[in-house]
Amino acid sequence: MKPYQSLLQKPIRVINIGLESFSEDLRKAEIPVIQMDWRPPAGGDLRLVALLDSLAEEA
Repeated sequence: MKPYQSLLQKPIRVINIGLESFSEDLRKAEIPVIQMDWRPPAGGDLRLVALLDSLAEEA
């Protein structure tokens, strides 16, 4: 058996970093899932991301 094939023999566990509705569907199927509340840095504002990056470079 190839190493990746053994993964398919184990119970599925999921970490969802996306739409919460994906987690809800998995829970309905009785699949353990952790929902991450992830948001883009600086709310996705590219100007603010660039400023944060420049601060990180100075540190």
